[in-house]
Amino acid sequence: MKSAFRGFYTTTIPHNFYGLTNYYKNRTLINRRKFQTPSCKFSSNHEKPIERDRAYLPPWFSVAPMMDWTDNHFRTLARIISKYAWLYTEMVVAETIVHQKDNLDRFLAFPAEQHPIVLQIGGSNVDNLSKATELATAYSYDEINLNCGCPSGRVAGHGCFGARLMLDPEFVGDAMSAIAASCSVPVSVKCRIGVDDHDSYEELCKFVDTIVSKSPTRHFIIHSRKALLNGISPAANRRIPPLKYEYYFGLLRDFPEVQFTLNGGVNFIDQVNVAMGQGAHGVMVGRAAYNNPWSTLGYVDSAVYGVKSDSLSRRQVLEKYQIYADSVLEKDTPHRPSVRQLVKPLLNMFHSEPGNGLWKREADAALRHCKTVKSFLEETLDALPDSVLDSQLSGDPPKWDGNFDNMETLLPPKYTAATKDEFKLHACLAMST
Repeated sequence: MKSAFRGFYTTTIPHNFYGLTNYYKNRTLINRRKFQTPSCKFSSNHEKPIERDRAYLPPWFSVAPMMDWTDNHFRTLARIISKYAWLYTEMVVAETIVHQKDNLDRFLAFPAEQHPIVLQIGGSNVDNLSKATELATAYSYDEINLNCGCPSGRVAGHGCFGARLMLDPEFVGDAMSAIAASCSVPVSVKCRIGVDDHDSYEELCKFVDTIVSKSPTRHFIIHSRKALLNGISPAANRRIPPLKYEYYFGLLRDFPEVQFTLNGGVNFIDQVNVAMGQGAHGVMVGRAAYNNPWSTLGYVDSAVYGVKSDSLSRRQVLEKYQIYADSVLEKDTPHRPSVRQLVKPLLNMFHSEPGNGLWKREADAALRHCKTVKSFLEETLDALPDSVLDSQLSGDPPKWDGNFDNMETLLPPKYTAATKDEFKLHACLAMST
């Protein structure tokens, strides 16, 4: 399996990963490239679009967009721990951007240090998606992503977007064309492998094929589960539908001109490398990144990108984050976050470590009266042993006990031109009955 996939995909050079050629063929060459930090300051919609060097390493590892989690504060913590991981915003609804023109900083501004960063937008109106993208260009995001995967009732139900968009690939193709025309950066789609009973591999290929043929989209993030739109919770939608990684690897085989990032069920850094060893172009990790940020993100630079890591201790990470957090508190701006909101990303920093339970109890008490993050940390960190606070990650990440070695035997039938024509015929017959 490994030699078959790897040998095939190393011949492919990506079209949209910012000029970093030989993407798979020579990772060590790319790893030697200097990471060039953008020189821009805090992005504001009142400024002109910022010019900066886009020589970032490719998105071999990215942190998934997660509502109520991947806000500015969590992303700042993530960037302190990893210099090279690609970060995604929470989904921002297109209508929010369009109708908040005088308040865009609240939804779109971010510190320059967060690059490379992707803005995820959601919506089902092409004009608003286009306008929202145009308004977001002033903030110089590195990619614009359309949410076609969220199964929540609020989004895919009443909102009629998110995963529900997978039922209308023609619309998504038009939307992606409009989004791409409104910006000068790559565009991408994040989706599931299907929706409800529309979960065949042929339908997934039709979705991808339609979007690729109608727009410049050449990057898809594939959550390898289907979405159930029967009212179950997003958490259940991450647990009940089975993972079908064979669909993802089938896409790699059938669309060699497109880049696919694997998402869903990835909880270990070693799992990321195993997937890439089998040909995956990149891997997106979700809840593992906030459930255990220090251990998960702390291995990204060295283990995934092969670049020497700063190997910061937890204490050093907290010191850097505290400077950021208290600088935010000092600003007299509308919608200024509370200390509790700024501390939220830190609450899983000591996952499974001695003293974690005591620290969380003291944290809960301290949050009732602390006015700064510095005072919060001074009051609570004594609950943790110095060995936990000052230890550094070393060696290789923990081994993943799974594998993708059976994918070759599980691959769905190849999607071909004949398959495409047959699918169109069935679709026409269905519409006529």
